[in-house]
Amino acid sequence: MERTPAARAFDLRVIKYLQFDGTYFKHENCLMVLMDTATSKVIAHTYQQRENYESAHQIFKEMHDGNLNPEAITIDGNTSVIRALKVVWPDIIIQRCIAHILRQGLSWLRRYPKIQVSKDLRRILLTITEVKDRERRDIFINDFEKWEEQYGQSVKALPSSHKVYGDLQRTRSLLLHALPNMFHYLDNTCIAATTNKLEGYFSRLKEIYRKHRGLSKQHRKNYFAWYINFKNGN
Repeated sequence: MERTPAARAFDLRVIKYLQFDGTYFKHENCLMVLMDTATSKVIAHTYQQRENYESAHQIFKEMHDGNLNPEAITIDGNTSVIRALKVVWPDIIIQRCIAHILRQGLSWLRRYPKIQVSKDLRRILLTITEVKDRERRDIFINDFEKWEEQYGQSVKALPSSHKVYGDLQRTRSLLLHALPNMFHYLDNTCIAATTNKLEGYFSRLKEIYRKHRGLSKQHRKNYFAWYINFKNGN
């Protein structure tokens, strides 16, 4: 673990559809990964203290300078990452990960919400996984717009210091901000609707990493580089 593998060469000019996400280890350091959706190869990664604008911009800028000019990228919705993307590739299509939206929204609304406004929004949220065509997309958007018309302003006026109300407001805000970028995958099947490929990648990595706990931060960084290099070679 004293050295890192030689970087694999990719023809970045032909890579057009990406997925990007980060995962934390010991709640203090984050492995960020940029994956080619078509091949499931990791074309870039970085191990930093946290996932923020600076670390995201660094990895995107390096890829841009290496002639990567993607058409679309699927991400979880981190605002700092979105900002970095727009600086490096102003015209890139940003697809919000449907799985992240569903998981986060359901967490905030809880499994058994007690107030009707939360019950109604949870019912709408659960239909995201049914959006496989434009007809289902239009139904989802229409249902949410009706909910917003009926409840939006009253939800906005609720005291955010109240845990249940604050989480309801967060769910509403999540959907309002994500909606313009939730369904690009319907217009282009090369765009991933979720970052599930990366979620699975991280899950397998962490399962193997548990056998090597105790590595220093530098050795951990090298370990991830070797793991990614090995997986890319398969």
